[in-house]
Amino acid sequence: MLPESKTTFKELADWYLNLKSIKKLKSYKRICVALGQFNAVFGQQVVNTIKPEELEDYQEKRLEGGKTPATVDMELSIAKTMITKALDNDKVGAHALKAFRRIKRKLKRGSNSRDRKLSFEEYKKLLDTSPPHLEAILIVAFNTGMRKGEILNLKWENIDRKKGFIRLTPDSTKEAKTKSIPINHHVAEVLDNLARAIHHDYVFTYHRKPIGEDLRTALQNACDAAGITYGQKEKDGFRFHDIRTTVKTNMLRAGLDKALRDTILGHSLEGMDAFYLKPTEEDLKEAMGKYTQWLDGQLDSASVDQNIRG
Repeated sequence: MLPESKTTFKELADWYLNLKSIKKLKSYKRICVALGQFNAVFGQQVVNTIKPEELEDYQEKRLEGGKTPATVDMELSIAKTMITKALDNDKVGAHALKAFRRIKRKLKRGSNSRDRKLSFEEYKKLLDTSPPHLEAILIVAFNTGMRKGEILNLKWENIDRKKGFIRLTPDSTKEAKTKSIPINHHVAEVLDNLARAIHHDYVFTYHRKPIGEDLRTALQNACDAAGITYGQKEKDGFRFHDIRTTVKTNMLRAGLDKALRDTILGHSLEGMDAFYLKPTEEDLKEAMGKYTQWLDGQLDSASVDQNIRG
């Protein structure tokens, strides 16, 4: 008998969630939640009896319950990844994966893209209304384009002050490779202040504990105080990840070459660039210096404009 002839979805999920390689993933909690949603519907069902129409019905009910297409797609992707892993380990046969391969994504390509960027005036207002721990995080994000998770998971061992770089390893970033980000004078000042005030493995803490992943309450309060609409679902609403879009746009305006922008932000070089362009750390430092000089000029202009209006 084929292995999937008796295996239920819940039995497969229990096996998958107990794998050491899965438990150490940073997304483990998210995986548990997603598979929990599937277990509520398909838990007692034998895996190879799940039909495409049942998965489509699951998608529609999740959407009707208020979940976004991106969330629904993520849940299907996690379940599909689990079954693929099971197939590779002879826990199920190929038939079990068939239904999941036929399901189309609910989020259409490009429909989830955003063009919200943080202006220099908004950025300075946010700094004025943010508590100290959030202010430091915003400064680092606005100067480097680092992802929220990369910043919050940053440890002092990732800081190379001698050479002036933040070194992100696969353990501290979504990338599968090491990423080096030049430290400019704004980020250096933040790190110096934190090094004097806090003694912890993590760079960014709140009440002497790592912050975790949730900045929403502090960021929303700061946005409200600054008169900035907050939230992805709000018209022109701002969210933390918009800072990364802002930085990439600002680097373009500052005249940084695309290969240097992509390398600093951790985007993979494409096409022939991946083979022939190998920016050195000196190249990255020079690019960050050029960007910082332009950035300082824009921030000075924003301060003048605010004073005039004030």
